[in-house]
Amino acid sequence: FFVLSGLVIAYTTDVKDKDLKQYSFHRFTRLYSVIIPALIFTIIADILGNNIVPQNYNGWWYNNAPLWEQVIHGLTLSSQWLYQNFRIGTNGPWWSLSYEAAYYILFGVFFFMTSKKKFMILIPLCLLFGISVMLLFPIWLLGVWTYKQIRENALPQRYAWLCAVTPPLIYIAFLWMNIPDTLLIITKLMLGENFVNYTLAFSDEFIWNYIIAQLICFHLIGVATRTKCSQKDISEKISKLIRWYAGATFTIYIIHYPALQLIDSIIPESINTLPRHGILFLSVLVFCFLFAELSERRLKWFR
Repeated sequence: FFVLSGLVIAYTTDVKDKDLKQYSFHRFTRLYSVIIPALIFTIIADILGNNIVPQNYNGWWYNNAPLWEQVIHGLTLSSQWLYQNFRIGTNGPWWSLSYEAAYYILFGVFFFMTSKKKFMILIPLCLLFGISVMLLFPIWLLGVWTYKQIRENALPQRYAWLCAVTPPLIYIAFLWMNIPDTLLIITKLMLGENFVNYTLAFSDEFIWNYIIAQLICFHLIGVATRTKCSQKDISEKISKLIRWYAGATFTIYIIHYPALQLIDSIIPESINTLPRHGILFLSVLVFCFLFAELSERRLKWFR
């Protein structure tokens, strides 16, 4: 997620956003065109679901914090800043938007401000965002590096297939060898379990995350290099279809969890497990695509 984000932002600053004002406006509207309706939905869905089947909301996956607190953390995207680990109701995926907003701000200040005074701004910002957020910032910057490699055709053509295919195979092998769990155990032994669990929070697997990030980078570079030399262009019809599906991914990501919780509370428990899971999966996916029509796909209107 962060590698792709860094890649896309590097592209926009190279091609579209020519100054800090334009960059800030585009980043703000891209986020808030989805965040505002998603936050409203999360709050309403949690209230409804909690009233229908309270036991579905009785666990770590639901933060029954006061409404004002959820709204402030949700709208400011500060749920993970200042060493916090605040969950927006059932919306666990919201954590990454707190990281994302921080990276947008840091990159914008560094990229568009030319004065040496920018470091007087960057240092307090890094302290504000905290160690858990900053720990994954190099991964986001790897996305910026990936874009530059793709733009400059840095990878020789003869290595394209190797770079495209090898990283997924390495990833599968590492999972088979249980590398993620091993690295997490080592991290806890070195830094202390409480520090890793509560201070690092969503960055607790940062060593494994760095490995995944590098695999993703080389995979994307390999695929991009290979497709650039392809003699066969994707048809306009297929291209539009891909863009249409891609145009709902942010919405799917940020509302799928509260939607799952709510719909799970509505679907009768008497239905057999497999059909019930199928109904749950499809209904959430359809709902997310419908919701995208009211949020993500209305970005131009919102701007």
